[in-house]
Amino acid sequence: MPTPPRFPGRLPRWGDLCTTDFAGLDPARTVAVLPLAATEQHGPHLPLSVDADLLDGVLDAAAPHLPDDCPVWVLPPQVVGLSPEHQRFPGTLTLGLDTLVHLWCDLGASVARAGVRKLLLFNSHGGHTGAMDVVGRELRSRHDLLVYSSSWFNLPLLDEHGQDLNARISADEHRFGIHGGQVETAMMLALHPERVRMDRARDFASTSRDRSRRYPVLGNGRSAKLAWQTQDYNAQGAVGNAAAADATLGRALVDAAGRSLAQLLQEFSQLPLSTLVDGPDLAG
Repeated sequence: MPTPPRFPGRLPRWGDLCTTDFAGLDPARTVAVLPLAATEQHGPHLPLSVDADLLDGVLDAAAPHLPDDCPVWVLPPQVVGLSPEHQRFPGTLTLGLDTLVHLWCDLGASVARAGVRKLLLFNSHGGHTGAMDVVGRELRSRHDLLVYSSSWFNLPLLDEHGQDLNARISADEHRFGIHGGQVETAMMLALHPERVRMDRARDFASTSRDRSRRYPVLGNGRSAKLAWQTQDYNAQGAVGNAAAADATLGRALVDAAGRSLAQLLQEFSQLPLSTLVDGPDLAG
């Protein structure tokens, strides 16, 4: 097993390896992590870098909880992603869907060529969910990679006592605070308070809340999904109660996501490669 120098407070980087190190990696245990973020507007109070900043924060928060003998290597973060829903706001950078899928598939193919069999697509941008599904299946089909996708906001968010931090956030905010609201603002206050303009933070109301009251099927949040751009929900670009954010909650969320990510990585490392089956049993 290669042993490049470890740096306190961060997970080992793919770029820390020498090309000769790959022959010593254990394909049954080694996990490559591809961080997926975005550079997009987050309303009048947060910087364009929110998704990348939160992703970095969670990755760093995982480091103290990951044993040294768990072979995890973090690939170069992808900080421009699929953000067409924000493209009418100045500053947003976005790739086209075809470009994004080709890019992620090419990176996954490079991982496979290096002899690594496990890849975690680790994400901070809600708009990537569908693309991650497509890319994961493509990489499994073409390269026999064992691929999982995960977003920090879908991890168990438990504090150090095992209490669910989601209980500190209202049901209304959970459902409607989808962008630049209480959660993202709180985490940015914990990670980069100097970059948060709390004097501009508001309760950015969502038009989706109005539809939920008027339309029992169309607006119930499960039965039908609107093809939206951000201004359809709130013309200021943020959606959720940013004014309710505080750094204490933000720090707790970052730490909880880091603990859960470390556990996920350990479980993925232990997952057998035999999870993937070469072909169907047509005789059975």
